[in-house]
Amino acid sequence: MTSAAVNPRYRLDDESLISAAVRQMNSEGVCVLPEFLASTAVRDMVAECDALAPLAHRSAPRRNPYLTRAASGGAPTAEAVLYDSLEVLAYDQFPPTSVLRRLYESDDLLHLIRRCLGLDALHRYADPFGALNVSIMRDGDVLDWHFDMTDFVVSIALQSSQSGGEFENAPLIRDSGEHAIAALLDGDRSAVRVEPMTPGTLMLFNGRRSMHRVSPIGGPTPRYVALLAYDTKPGTDSTDELKLSRYGRLPERSRT
Repeated sequence: MTSAAVNPRYRLDDESLISAAVRQMNSEGVCVLPEFLASTAVRDMVAECDALAPLAHRSAPRRNPYLTRAASGGAPTAEAVLYDSLEVLAYDQFPPTSVLRRLYESDDLLHLIRRCLGLDALHRYADPFGALNVSIMRDGDVLDWHFDMTDFVVSIALQSSQSGGEFENAPLIRDSGEHAIAALLDGDRSAVRVEPMTPGTLMLFNGRRSMHRVSPIGGPTPRYVALLAYDTKPGTDSTDELKLSRYGRLPERSRT
């Protein structure tokens, strides 16, 4: 790992940090490490995002809370129609010299995350677009309530919006059943908390069990969050349907 990227307060072999992360993931489904990145690294990564932002693909999908197309049948909450709007930079758009890309490709970071998740094995995604990406949200954008399709997500907050853009989380609400999910969609916020996502924060998150959203963005400053994709199995890739929706294109090998 680029040593200058990580705040010196964090030792990657700190057993107490790793044990605390495992406990938090097991009990709350989330672990937040504030100021994980040094301020100079955050500055360099924001500059990269500013330069690459014109390449980002904008999408505004309609879907249900389970990230599938809204459709009738099954659980009532699966029929809810929700709305997202954001831009995404793909992995292949970051040059090899990118500070953010070098951080993601670091074995030291991979092993730290593996241990914090309590896993025996962890691999970087094989997705040429989705292994690393940056979510860009501008004035009026929102990422509405949803569950992830994976057991965990690793994110790094890089830049906050002027207003809004809060990461709102209902921890482990999926375990409480359909009634709790429906109540949240109807406006009951009793289970909701806001996770601190100041620039430089590393967050490990079990989004398959915890419904979450990003509140509407306000102001001219875009919100930048890097998403680092890993899986317990090697060679994990996303579907062509997801690639087209999120990145607006397919890899050359997938085109017909």
